Amino acid sequence: MLLEPKTRRKTRIGLVAGGLGTYWPQFPALLPQLQESARYVSARFQEMDAEVTDAGFVSDAQEGAIAAEKLRQADCDLIVMFLATYLTASMVLPIAQRSNTPILVIDLQPTEKMDHASFDTGAWLAYCGQCPVPEVGNTFRRAGIPFRSVSGWLRQESAWERIGTWIRAAHVRAALRHARHGLMGHVYPGMLDVSTDLTLLPVTFGSHVEVLEFDDLRERVLAVSPSQVTERMELARKIFTLDDTVQQDDFAWGAQVSVGLDQLVEDFALDSIAYYHRGLAGEQHERLGAGMILGASLLTARGIPTTGEYELRTTVAQLATQVVGAGGSFCEIQALNFEDQVVEMGHDGPAHLAVSARDPLLRGLGVYHGKRGWGVSVEFDVREGPVTLLGLGQDRDGSLMFVASEGTVVPGPLLAIGNTTSRVSFGRDPGEWVDEWSASGVGHHWSLSLGHRAADYRAAASLLGIGFISV
Repeated sequence: MLLEPKTRRKTRIGLVAGGLGTYWPQFPALLPQLQESARYVSARFQEMDAEVTDAGFVSDAQEGAIAAEKLRQADCDLIVMFLATYLTASMVLPIAQRSNTPILVIDLQPTEKMDHASFDTGAWLAYCGQCPVPEVGNTFRRAGIPFRSVSGWLRQESAWERIGTWIRAAHVRAALRHARHGLMGHVYPGMLDVSTDLTLLPVTFGSHVEVLEFDDLRERVLAVSPSQVTERMELARKIFTLDDTVQQDDFAWGAQVSVGLDQLVEDFALDSIAYYHRGLAGEQHERLGAGMILGASLLTARGIPTTGEYELRTTVAQLATQVVGAGGSFCEIQALNFEDQVVEMGHDGPAHLAVSARDPLLRGLGVYHGKRGWGVSVEFDVREGPVTLLGLGQDRDGSLMFVASEGTVVPGPLLAIGNTTSRVSFGRDPGEWVDEWSASGVGHHWSLSLGHRAADYRAAASLLGIGFISV
């Protein structure tokens, strides 16, 4: 593997199953049947990309309290309650209250339907997991606890896909709870939407924001050896096609900055970086800022979003799209094509190689539009097919929300100016789409991710306790 992906703390899923213990002496065959179902559910969760803490099967409120303490200590990102048959809300409320963790209720009856002719009361009760769902929902609402549920049958793959949506959402919560976001330089002058209160991420998600200086990068870049530069240039040649416009000195400088960036990420244990530095007259910090694109794209491809223009909130959105397996490239509106009914979008600078339709190109640029400096830039066309935009918007009261829109990348002419570019159809007049998208509070930039993922991002917003807007 040319680019080693970032290794993060595994998502932690808590699991508890239960039913009303009063039934067990009345119907001796019922509990073994339900426990077998619980073992199947546990096995399905063990197959997922997560660390699972199984608190077992509870039969009364006392056992529910013991499970609550076990799950509280496990520091889960999501707790799944499997209602195997009827149980009282008193058995599960302590789990939700004491864990301070989002809860997903699932009720999966054994098969698609009952055999009415042969079933007695005991056999019916194995199909009664749906019975307490409204009771639990009402109790959660009165307790101020968000309620989420998936109802289905045990081997119903569509139900497991709905459960999978919540697991992917838990990946986002896990990543953002423990993320360390690097913020280097200063805001692009005048971009009021980009400015972010640094306390907002720790308060909303639990993330840490590490304030960095370009000096932190400068000293690490100066320490890079000639052999490391040569090695990084060889790596870049394997990943990128080099355009004839690339100047070797600029290429070598981008490679040197890339190695220094990697060291910065390692030293500060970063999950993302947002940066900008204006500079003046070709001084060293200006050259550092202009030399970031190669290294930032390689980091982003490894799952460490690294974006320009000091876009902290967009790196959060990119991290969210990354951990659900959808990539996520730094993006803005470039132009509208009313004849083809598409929105042309992309961005100069760092891009996510996973969304590229072909081998990405390194192009030499004598000028970066709107920025100081010169050097190499990354250019590629986004692969055709479904995509989802995800931005992290902010409201007047300071609250954050996910803003998403599903579209399709379609073929057609693209600019060749050292940018990531794409033509996205939203199945409507592009001007009307821009009006609605811009009114959402999304801001100047967002993450462009592969696939139709709005359901995943809506679920992630629910687990994170933030709003969600779909355009």
